[in-house]
Amino acid sequence: MSRGRAPKFQLQRANILERAADLFARNGFHNASMLELAKECGVSKALLYHYYKDKEEILFDIADSYVDRLIEIIRETKVHQMDPETYFTKLVCNYLLEYEHSASKHMVLVQDVKFLQSEMRLQVIGKQRLIVDEFSSVIASMFPAMNSEHLVRSLTMSLFGMINWTFTWLKPSGSLTFKEIAPLITNLFIRGAEGISSEISLNQKLAKKVPND
Repeated sequence: MSRGRAPKFQLQRANILERAADLFARNGFHNASMLELAKECGVSKALLYHYYKDKEEILFDIADSYVDRLIEIIRETKVHQMDPETYFTKLVCNYLLEYEHSASKHMVLVQDVKFLQSEMRLQVIGKQRLIVDEFSSVIASMFPAMNSEHLVRSLTMSLFGMINWTFTWLKPSGSLTFKEIAPLITNLFIRGAEGISSEISLNQKLAKKVPND
């Protein structure tokens, strides 16, 4: 029977992922070499190869483990019984708080997954779709008048467009924190979606009143 990896081995791999995420986010995946990674981690290049066979495997582990964490946030938030709007608001807030403390990993996820070979990339993308599906589901629950899957999906991706790129402009030294920006984003999204939903409902009522030719 094979034995599991020693705790020290896993801790060292976790440290490598943290340092590598910082390096990839700072210099770009293609511009970072295994030698630079070793220096960043404070280990020899030979020892780095003991933990990871190549740079792509490190990139995959960063992205895959980070998406796993984002899925776990959904599970943690969903444990509490809440109405759809409260759940949505809490979920967006929890995601932004994670983004704040995982800026490098988040940057790597949104910018560098495209460099993974097909099998690795598809695994990460598959998990990302689970996240999108969950957000789409709660948005659909909040606005039942939006009975178009395409419309709900478009709104969901618009939301991710607002929150996924906060690392490009929301800085730690700025006047607003991630926690403070969360209600601004949720209110902007909910009030805008309410307007769209109301317009759909009105158009449906008007359509019913129009006599058939």
